Amino acid sequence: MKAKNIIEPGRESQTVVSASRIILTLAIAGLISGVAIVGIYEATFDTIAENRARELRDAVFTVLPGIDSMREMVYREGQLVEGKAAIEEPSVYAGYDSSGEFKGYAIPARGPGFQDTIVLLYGYRMDTGRIVGMQVLESRETPGLGDKIFKDPEFVAEFNSLEVQPGIVLVKGGSRAGNEVDAITGATISSRAVVRIINQANEKWLSKLTLQHPIRSNGKGEK
Repeated sequence: MKAKNIIEPGRESQTVVSASRIILTLAIAGLISGVAIVGIYEATFDTIAENRARELRDAVFTVLPGIDSMREMVYREGQLVEGKAAIEEPSVYAGYDSSGEFKGYAIPARGPGFQDTIVLLYGYRMDTGRIVGMQVLESRETPGLGDKIFKDPEFVAEFNSLEVQPGIVLVKGGSRAGNEVDAITGATISSRAVVRIINQANEKWLSKLTLQHPIRSNGKGEK
C-alpha cells in the first residue's frame, strides 16, 4: 500500500502565514530602499549638477585655448542669442579673451559609439575655419581600446588644428591632409564615431553660427 500524505492540523495555515510574512517583509524592504534611493538622489542632485557644470566649464576652456571668459549662446527663433538653454534646446558656448574679443565657439555633440553614447565638446574658430580642441565628456567605450579616444594624447591632439571642410575624414596609416584624422589601431569604430559625431554637429551648427557673430563681451561672461 502507498503511504498517504498526511497534513498535520494547523500546518497549512502556518505555511500561509509564513509566506505572507515573507511577502510583507520584502515589500517593506523594497519601500525603504526606494525611499532611501529617492532621498539620496535629491540630496546629491545639486552637487552632481554643480560638478557637471564645473566639468563642462573646464572643458570649454580646454577646447578653446586662450579664452578668459565664456557665455552660453542659444539658437532661438532663428537666431543666436545669449541665454540659458531650456530642455532639448540647442546651445553652444562663445569664448572671449582677456580683452573681451571673441575667439570661437565650444560646441557640444553626442552620438552612438561602439558600446554606448559618446558625449564630447570641441572648439571651433570661425576666423580659421578649424577645430582647435576636442574633449570627450562621457564614454563607455571598451577599456584599453575604445577608451583611447580620450586617453590617447596623439589621437586627441589631431583635433588641435583640424580643417572641417569639405568634412573630416578618418584614415588609417597616418593623416596627411588638413581635414584627416588617423584612426586608433584596434579602435576604428570608436574613432569613426568621434569623427561622425563632429561632422554631424558641424552640419547642424556651422551655418547657424555664421548668421550672427557674437557681440564684444561686456566682461560679464563666466570665468
